[in-house]
Amino acid sequence: MEYTPHEYQRHCINRIIDTPRLGLFLDMGLGKTSIVLSAVKELKYNRFAVSKVLVIAPKKVAEGTWSKEKDKWDHTRCLRISRALGSEKKRIRALYETADIYIINRENVVWLVDFYKNDWPFDMVVIDESSSFKSHKAKRFKALSAMAPRIKRIVELTGTPSPNGLADLWAQLYLLDEGARLGTRYAGFRERYFDAGPRHNGIVYKYSVKQGSEEAILSAISDICVSMKASDYLELPDCIMHEIPVELDPKAAKAYRELEREMVLELPDDEVTVTSAAALSNKLLQLGNGAIYGEDHSIHEVHGCKIEAFMELIESLSASGKSALVFYNYQHDRERLQKALAKTGLVVRELKTTEDEDDWNAGKIDILLTHPASSAYGLNLQQGGNHVVWFGLNWNYELYTQANKRLHRQGQTEKVIIHHLVCEGTRDEDVMAALARKDDVQQFVMDSLKARIKRIKEAQNG
Repeated sequence: MEYTPHEYQRHCINRIIDTPRLGLFLDMGLGKTSIVLSAVKELKYNRFAVSKVLVIAPKKVAEGTWSKEKDKWDHTRCLRISRALGSEKKRIRALYETADIYIINRENVVWLVDFYKNDWPFDMVVIDESSSFKSHKAKRFKALSAMAPRIKRIVELTGTPSPNGLADLWAQLYLLDEGARLGTRYAGFRERYFDAGPRHNGIVYKYSVKQGSEEAILSAISDICVSMKASDYLELPDCIMHEIPVELDPKAAKAYRELEREMVLELPDDEVTVTSAAALSNKLLQLGNGAIYGEDHSIHEVHGCKIEAFMELIESLSASGKSALVFYNYQHDRERLQKALAKTGLVVRELKTTEDEDDWNAGKIDILLTHPASSAYGLNLQQGGNHVVWFGLNWNYELYTQANKRLHRQGQTEKVIIHHLVCEGTRDEDVMAALARKDDVQQFVMDSLKARIKRIKEAQNG
C-alpha cells in the first residue's frame, strides 16, 4: 500500500529527522508507528544518519505491531526487523542477526544493557509507550539512562506522557536531555515545581503542583516534544460509555457486607496508608466481581451476580451478530468467564499471540478475553468489532484509556460502545468515579476508602 501521510504525520516525520532527541506525545490512533518507520527509512537509507535502531515496546506490541505496520506500506517493506523476544538464547540469536531495527520488550531492557555493557551498538532508540519509563526508581529507567550518552537519537512515543500527573514527565525527559530542561535530580525537580502535602510517619504521600508549574514545565520541554490530540486530526466515530448496574441478590449482598466489614475492622486505628488502601481496595474489587483469593491463593466464589449480568449482555450482543473485546482484572475472573462462556457455542479466545489478533480482526472470534496490562498498548483491534466490555475494573486511568483505544482508533467505522459492569454499593462505584476524575486517582482511592471505613465503623458502633 502506498503511504500518503497526513500533514501532521509529515510534520512529525520531519521533526524526528531534524530533532535527534524527541518526545512524540501523540494521542492513540494518530499513526505513531508508521511515522517512526518512515523516519527510520529516511535516516538510514537516504541520509545514512543511523545504522542500528532499537525499539523498546510492550510485549504484545513487540511481538507483532511493528512488523505488521512495516509490511503494510510499500516504502518501509525493505526495512529488516529482528525481534529479540522469548528465551535468552532466542534473544541473543536475534541480536546477532543482520537487521535495521531490533525490537525488545521493555521487561528485558536491564538484561540488554547488561548483555552489551560498554559495547552498546544502537545509535537510535525508540521507546514505544515511554510512560512505562516514568518512574525514576525503576531498574529499566536506570539501565537505559546509563546508556543515554551513547545514543545519538532517541524517540519517545506515548499518548499519555503524564497519566498520573506532571511528576511522570521527569524520568522521560531525562532520557531525552539528561536533565537539561527539568533538572538532573528528581528531588530537585519535585522541590521546584511541587508543594509537599501532609506527612504521616515522616512520609509525604501526596505532592500538589505549584501555581504556574504546569505552564513552566510545558514551556521548558516544548522544543523537544510534540503533542497532538486525535480529536484535532481524526474524524472518529463516537465513543459511547454504557454503565450497567449490577444488583447483588440478598445472599450476595450479605456476604459482601460481612466480608467488607470484617476486612475494614481488621485495619489498625491509625490513618489509612497507601499500602493498606491498595490491599483492601483490591480485595473489595475481587468481591464485587464475585470471587476472592484465599491466603493459599485458592479461589472462593462468593456470588455470580456479575457473571449473570455479563452473560445477559453477551447474549444480547451475539443475537445482534456483535463480537466483544472483554477486559478482566483477576485470573479467577478469566477462569470463571471462560467456564460460563463455554456453554454458549461462541468462539472464545484469550488474546495471547499475533494469530489471535489477526483472527479477531478477521471476524473469526466472538469473544476476545484479555487483561488490560497485557493488551492496552499499540494493538490494532478496531477491525474486529466495536464493543468493549469491562468485567473487572481497575484504578489505572492510563491502562483504562489505552485499552479502550484498541477499538476506538483510526480505521474504526462504527460507534464504539464501552460497557462497564458496576456492582451497586461496592467498590466498583468508587472506581467509576475515580476514572471520571482522570487525575489524582491515588488520593481518591484513599479518600473514598476512608469514607467507606467511616460509615462501616459508625454503623458498628451505633
